[in-house]
Amino acid sequence: MIKDITIGQYVPGDSFVHKLDSRVKIMLSMLFIIDLFLIKNFQGYIFILLFTALAIVISKIQLRYIYKGLKPIFVLMLITALFNVFLTKGETILFQLGFLKVYKEGLILALFMVLRLTFLIIGTSLLTLTTSPIELTDGIEKLLNPYRKIGVPAHELAMMMTIALRFIPTLMDETDKIMKAQKARGADFESGNIVQRAKNLIPLLVPLFISSFRRADELAMAMEARCYRGGEGRTRMKVLKLTNKDTVAIISFIILTIIIIFMRF
Repeated sequence: MIKDITIGQYVPGDSFVHKLDSRVKIMLSMLFIIDLFLIKNFQGYIFILLFTALAIVISKIQLRYIYKGLKPIFVLMLITALFNVFLTKGETILFQLGFLKVYKEGLILALFMVLRLTFLIIGTSLLTLTTSPIELTDGIEKLLNPYRKIGVPAHELAMMMTIALRFIPTLMDETDKIMKAQKARGADFESGNIVQRAKNLIPLLVPLFISSFRRADELAMAMEARCYRGGEGRTRMKVLKLTNKDTVAIISFIILTIIIIFMRF
């Protein structure tokens, strides 16, 4: 399960999506999330499904990466669906299990939540899978630059966000190694109730925190050794420029958003 987390991973490629400007991909990802919350009927998710499937095909990302990204949240989606099914009141009762009543409105809301979470994970995974950490840093910094006039540290925020994303797969791999090492010494992370499992994770968290702080210290020393002093006066090997591909992507997303808004209102 630990290795199934794909957020923060980057898959090199030369597809249409890979070549898009990182600023455009970040802004379109935010617009995609807004579109998900604007949808009010299942017909809207048909357009989202078609658009997402087209993006996956164009990006040439293998479906196993998409599946691995969704796998860790299956339990979360199930819990969310059950809460919505049994706790949402409505007018039409579909069936009753003892004192629990399942309403049509609750079932519809549960399906909406599952679909929204699914497409949310797929959209954010596509962003990180097709954008390198350096491009993400440059894109976030460029988007935050206008706010520097009011004191927002654009470069520092971009660097922190990118490093955090970059270290998610590294920490997950470290967690997996620690779990295997402790299982070899007799540790049990799977048996018992939820409370017992939580207690069993304490020996795992301590070495993980120590490893995280050690990696952070090594990264800080490496940056200082290379005379890193922030974004002032720094040049970039790859200058961000909008191309015709970015224009096509923006227009496509605008059309999708207009369709969703039209179907909502």
